[in-house]
Amino acid sequence: MSTSPTGAAPETGSDMPNLDFAGTTPYEDYVQADVLTHLQHLRSDDPGEMVFLVTTQVMELWFTVVVHEWETASRALREDRVPDAMAALRRSAHELEALNASWNPIARLTPAQFNAYRSALGEGSGFQSAMYRRMEFLLGDKSASMLVPHRGAPRVHAELEKALAEPSLYDEVLRLLARRGLPVPAEVLERDLTQRYEPSPQVEDVWVGLYAAPEEHDELVQLGEALTDVAELVWRWRNDHLVATRRAMGSKTGTGGSAGVAWLEKRARKNVFPELWTARSHV
Repeated sequence: MSTSPTGAAPETGSDMPNLDFAGTTPYEDYVQADVLTHLQHLRSDDPGEMVFLVTTQVMELWFTVVVHEWETASRALREDRVPDAMAALRRSAHELEALNASWNPIARLTPAQFNAYRSALGEGSGFQSAMYRRMEFLLGDKSASMLVPHRGAPRVHAELEKALAEPSLYDEVLRLLARRGLPVPAEVLERDLTQRYEPSPQVEDVWVGLYAAPEEHDELVQLGEALTDVAELVWRWRNDHLVATRRAMGSKTGTGGSAGVAWLEKRARKNVFPELWTARSHV
């Protein structure tokens, strides 16, 4: 029951919300807004640093949501709950669209604007993001060397080590296809999960067969399309990152010692769920 600011019940028919709480508001208790809005510790006097920092923090939150969705989808696939997996994948597509839109506030930085606070980053770089690394691992882009930057954070390192050894989202899809009687080769199903996924001609043939007879394999074709939506949006993310970086700093060495644009160009050329793309040439 709502009460007035004095604690008394409001008059009947009053449209005033409850304004009086013994401690923090229920909204604050749930959202932790005070924590979120006090996480910005600027390192320069440039007014543009605030939008760069907040945008980066927002990206980290979206990474967290997307990882949650893909882990939900992976678990559903393991349990043969394909509709639940597709629901999580479709939610993640909307979330990836929001993540990609996060580039908009900083995508038009000139070199001078970026240089005004670039030194505040020190050796910080996006490739050091642990949650983004978990996204990449779920996509099958595994690399044990990418755990090295996190050795000083035991909890984070342990989470990444676990994710490195677990099946990727695509691994779970291929295992599902095998359980449905499709000829996914044993060397793919039994591969070393800590290694980067490499395209397989036999897996390509499986997708060709599914897409060539959609009436017989409607659920699996829908799953393939949900995965393709995710893959396209990941590709767009990488390309938006590349363009924003190229505009802000050209071909200079990136923060953290990366190759900057050259590194991002290499990443942007990689297809996620590769056989879903190459199979289309043969249907």
